[in-house]
Amino acid sequence: MEEKLKYSFLRDLTDGQSIWTRNEKRTWFLTLITGTCMLYSTRTTMPLLVPAVAAERKWSKTDSGTVLSSFFWGYTLTQVLGGYLSDKFGGQKVILLAAIGWSLITFWMPNIITSSSLFASYSIPFIVTIRIINGACQGVHFPSMISITSQNLSASERASFFSILTSGSALGTLLTGILGSFILDYFGWPTAFRVIGFLGLAWTLFLRYYTMASDRSRIINISMPSRMYSKLGTPETVPWLRLFERSSFWACVLAHACEMNCFFVLLSWLPTYFHENFPQAKGWVVNMIPWLALPPVTFVGKLLTEHLLAKQWTLTRIRKVVQSICFLGQNCALFAMCRTQDFNMALTCMSIIIGLSGFHNSAVTVNPQDLAPSHSGSVFGLMNTVGAIPGFLGVYLAGHILELTQSWSAVFSTAAAINTFGWLIFTVFGSAETIV
Repeated sequence: MEEKLKYSFLRDLTDGQSIWTRNEKRTWFLTLITGTCMLYSTRTTMPLLVPAVAAERKWSKTDSGTVLSSFFWGYTLTQVLGGYLSDKFGGQKVILLAAIGWSLITFWMPNIITSSSLFASYSIPFIVTIRIINGACQGVHFPSMISITSQNLSASERASFFSILTSGSALGTLLTGILGSFILDYFGWPTAFRVIGFLGLAWTLFLRYYTMASDRSRIINISMPSRMYSKLGTPETVPWLRLFERSSFWACVLAHACEMNCFFVLLSWLPTYFHENFPQAKGWVVNMIPWLALPPVTFVGKLLTEHLLAKQWTLTRIRKVVQSICFLGQNCALFAMCRTQDFNMALTCMSIIIGLSGFHNSAVTVNPQDLAPSHSGSVFGLMNTVGAIPGFLGVYLAGHILELTQSWSAVFSTAAAINTFGWLIFTVFGSAETIV
């Protein structure tokens, strides 16, 4: 009680009050966007390097698809748990511990792949197991990050702050596409794993000994951790039944799952698509240019949202319009991909598809903060759990389809059909009205 009284003199516990100062916002923004960059950089090393690894280890398309998709098996396991622990104890510690895990696994992946040959027929299952653990470590990042922002920012700042943080995924993919492709060409795939894993470990040191150290200094000054701000006005348990009863919650979850299917299939198979269909193309070009579109489109989505809010559109209508641009634009590009054999056209379409994910980051991705601002980490965790299921099923299914039909058009058409389903669900049932 004494701590609560102390805190009340320092902060007005209203949803319009930001806990972070301006300098703290800047520090945490740079830390979290860099962390998201490193998260995706380590995540995309395997998709980038799998053609080289598969050629050396004699993997089939189904083997490659199994290895790629197994990451998402683990990714689904820790989403809700990561969000719950972050809401309850603070996301900083959760992100730090998980980052140590996924950085070390990436750094040691060459040893893991090489030693797997000792297990003969169990080689692929052994690698799959490690990839599942890697996915489980990475699964807590976004739920923890949205929990941190919800606990420390005012309601008016959360959505735009978090949507920009998600653009770190494109920066990480760009880093792997440029640096990883260069290292692959000149030093081989084992070195690419080690360098990117080392960069991830360097970020964990920065988080632990700079950003979190600064945060502890602030906590001493106000006599109370920022996570207590959340706990003072938040029930201990998440009211899942109230959420499950609302169609707007399920519209958010299903729309996210449909978009993630498209995103994860391209994330995992894009290097292989260009390697097989345009072998003369430079690896750094095809792994860099499509991802250059994502950060600026994310900013455009943010600006569009703010512009429509200024025109006094309802938040629900804005979320539906922005998400519709994402789904319908991606479908047009996917159908064009089915019919083109021109490299420049394929590269342009792929850039459009990935770039338009930036609108998703300003719509469905931030919708949990609309629906349940006090439990955003847990709700986002559940949403991302369901979103990862099409990830591993879609990635595996894509590899299986390619193994049977050798048809990339079938892969792209399937992704477009799933997008259409997600668009219809969110357009009809989506909402930005608070549930809990």
